[in-house]
Amino acid sequence: MSSRYWNRYASRTARAEDSLATTDTFGWTQYPAHGPGPELLGQPRTALDLGCCHGDAVAALAMRGVDATGVDLSGVQYERACRQWGRVPGARFEHVDVLEFLAGSDRAWEAIYSIWGALWFLDPAVVLPLVRERLTPGGKLVFSHAPPVPGAYGIQGTYGALFSAEPQWVYRWSYEPEMWAEMLRARGFRSVHARVEAAPDPAQLGTLIVEAQLRASEKSVPDG
Repeated sequence: MSSRYWNRYASRTARAEDSLATTDTFGWTQYPAHGPGPELLGQPRTALDLGCCHGDAVAALAMRGVDATGVDLSGVQYERACRQWGRVPGARFEHVDVLEFLAGSDRAWEAIYSIWGALWFLDPAVVLPLVRERLTPGGKLVFSHAPPVPGAYGIQGTYGALFSAEPQWVYRWSYEPEMWAEMLRARGFRSVHARVEAAPDPAQLGTLIVEAQLRASEKSVPDG
């Protein structure tokens, strides 16, 4: 995946950097203060954010005492996260491709998550086995993104705005909750809970949220 698309996206969605993350700012939906929070991760001591964007979720977990790492392909997002949250104890950020990071890491995390992040934009057949290898026994994967457009499943392509500019595109993978559950179970995950969280206004778009866990006896690489 090219970083050019995500650097353009980050530049177009720049926001004021004087906001403060708190332990209450962690959420899975596109609606502030709506839906579940970090409790979906359980009580991990370590967590990895795939596609951490501006790093608010990483900072929020670190403020709860979690050793939290955020990975993002965009240099713009990485610099923004480091600038705003780099001094928060327990929060660290990596500017790297998610697949390269997962494949090259020699440690494991108790929770791996993605909030409208990189997992939506990676082939499940490639990323899910890597995630499994980077989870500790009993570790948990949680991710969220938009539900699929009805009747349009699997790989989807889109151009980044503006359409009159140099073309930059991105792919994402969209499935119904039942299909996500089937794919996760086929790759060794258990306790799978996949559903669409309703929006605060029923007329608005909901949020697909998926939870999956490894058995406590699953073998993985050492934590640390």
